[in-house]
Amino acid sequence: MESGMISVDKWSSGSQAYFLTHLHADHTAGLSSTWNRGPLFCSRLTAKLFPCKFPGFDLSLLRVLDIGCWHSLSLITPSSGSTAAVSVKAIDAQHCPGSVMYLFRGEFGCMLFTGDFRWEKIGNGMEIARTMLLDALKNETLDILYLDNTYCNPRYSFPSRELAARQVVDIINSHPKHDIIIGIDSLGKEDLLLYISRALNIKIWVWPERLQILHLLGFHDHFTTQTSLTRVRAVPRYSFSVETLEGLNSLRPTIGVMPSGLPWAEKALKRKGTLFGSFPSDIKMHDLSGDSKNIARRYHEYIYVVPYSDHSCFSEIQEFIELLRPINIKGIVSSSSSYIDPCYYFGHLCGTKQAYWRIHRKVENEEGIDRVEADETKSAEENTASSVAGRKRKIDQVDFLGIRVSRVSLLRRLSHGVKIAHNEYLS
Repeated sequence: MESGMISVDKWSSGSQAYFLTHLHADHTAGLSSTWNRGPLFCSRLTAKLFPCKFPGFDLSLLRVLDIGCWHSLSLITPSSGSTAAVSVKAIDAQHCPGSVMYLFRGEFGCMLFTGDFRWEKIGNGMEIARTMLLDALKNETLDILYLDNTYCNPRYSFPSRELAARQVVDIINSHPKHDIIIGIDSLGKEDLLLYISRALNIKIWVWPERLQILHLLGFHDHFTTQTSLTRVRAVPRYSFSVETLEGLNSLRPTIGVMPSGLPWAEKALKRKGTLFGSFPSDIKMHDLSGDSKNIARRYHEYIYVVPYSDHSCFSEIQEFIELLRPINIKGIVSSSSSYIDPCYYFGHLCGTKQAYWRIHRKVENEEGIDRVEADETKSAEENTASSVAGRKRKIDQVDFLGIRVSRVSLLRRLSHGVKIAHNEYLS
């Protein structure tokens, strides 16, 4: 896809259509209430939350994409001035409310932009997202995967969010006389808070702006802004610190819980000036789950860190790539101090040969070629008297190794310089 056509989570001028994956600040940098550079595509839930994030924004610029539905765009190719048709489908990214990944298809190929995403192996929502993505791809080769590579390193191993939520409840139950402070962002971790509320049958305090968002999401009965009603409070992440917890403990016993995958990076933990400052050498570990690899840890007298992450860990990223087998991968996170190019670990799962794996694995080459030739001969004989349009429909797809494959797709890949293996050749 040429530059000047579509931008995803990038808000400078020069594109004809803009796509927003979700409303976290690092993906909306450059957006403002006065932004007016073109149509902005997003999920229905993101559009609902938009006025809270950008009051006064011209909502007529928003274009809602319902999850799981193809949407067509007609854009202008900058180099030639010709019209280009682009199809896009939004798929649930399982990151935060309203977050989606975008699958783009057109003459340029097939591209998937994940935005931030969590690809867990369990959960009803996860099964729906997996099925939706595979149905959208079918046997189409994924040319480029723009990947959330936040935790693209084997050192990152997280439990499921449900298990991590149980660890938070265990911490709260083990401190029955303490106030509990949980650090969260302005959007996200709603499932964690709801799990705590239901498990303990309590309401959770949140600040007024956060309560507005929770009400828009339909969670009216589990949250409050009255501190006298609960001992569990969710506070902005930026206000969660050692100094804050020490100050609160001078008034009454208080324990802080930080749900995050980030502190599991060894360098981030030891680097001074981080959220928790420098750490004592005798770090105490509290195994609340029975699994020493996925446990909550106590890094300070008043602070627990729980590996509750809304980003995919290394094994989940690997499973995602193995499922899709893209030709190429590009990481979308480049500013992290722990950045690693996804191709470093997963390059062997990519490339033309791997991309066609889903189409013709475990089938003899000669048998496939013979079948293609037989189908083409039969199609030509049966359609001699047919209309040109009818004949075109017959030969645009052939039965290749038992799977319908687009001739146009193969020709497009050839035109892009992609090497086609001998058993993939169509005369």
